[in-house]
Amino acid sequence: MDPYAWSWNLEALLLVPLLSAGYLLATSRVPTPTWRKACFLTAMALLLAITITPFETIALRYLLWVHLLQNVVLAEWAPLLIVLGIPPALAAVAARYRIVRVLTHPAVALPLWLGNYAVWHIPAVYDAALRHPHSLLHLEHATYVLTGVAVWWPVFQDAPRSLSSPARALYVFAAFVLSAPLGLVLALVPDPIYDFYVDAPERLWGLSALADQQLGGMTMASEQAIVFFAIFAYWFFRFLAEQETSPDDELGAEQR
Repeated sequence: MDPYAWSWNLEALLLVPLLSAGYLLATSRVPTPTWRKACFLTAMALLLAITITPFETIALRYLLWVHLLQNVVLAEWAPLLIVLGIPPALAAVAARYRIVRVLTHPAVALPLWLGNYAVWHIPAVYDAALRHPHSLLHLEHATYVLTGVAVWWPVFQDAPRSLSSPARALYVFAAFVLSAPLGLVLALVPDPIYDFYVDAPERLWGLSALADQQLGGMTMASEQAIVFFAIFAYWFFRFLAEQETSPDDELGAEQR
């Protein structure tokens, strides 16, 4: 097994079971629907799937496309499922801490997530992280998950603040619009920008460095369009449903 992959795999093999055990212990004390538990445990399964399989070695040694997909899982999919998995009672407990209240404020969470995504994809920083898999790469992955949890928190949790349905829809739309350029840039630039993958020991699946980068960029852009639009649509249509029950309708019902 690739030595770079094994170091990260070992940490994942220790951390993910600990997080899962802690979550199950916490949720055993508060009412938690099965679907929430399934979301959280699916997130843990995703983290393991991208760190203890050949996916990891390919991502860190051969294909930018696979590494970009790994980043999407760490920064978007897994955090989304983690937030969905947290029951309101536990969210309220977490919201007692000032750091949680600050980091999950929409005006903080969104810029933090966008900035983190952007900085780690600067070519010099991206290549440096890959060349330091025992330090910088771990930091990169950890910040993806943490800022991802922060950015999804106000979308699905009501503590420490409850946003209206249109506010949540607008927030998700803003996240999509502001994050989309990254994938588009990677898909459209005429030359490879990450030297680490240009110098990969071998080209897998017949992909050139540029084709690899373009495929990765298109994957990111397509994934975000699907995920963010679906969540935006959910809150938008929920807002429309709420408008069907207007104050006038409620007053009329009381009078009858």
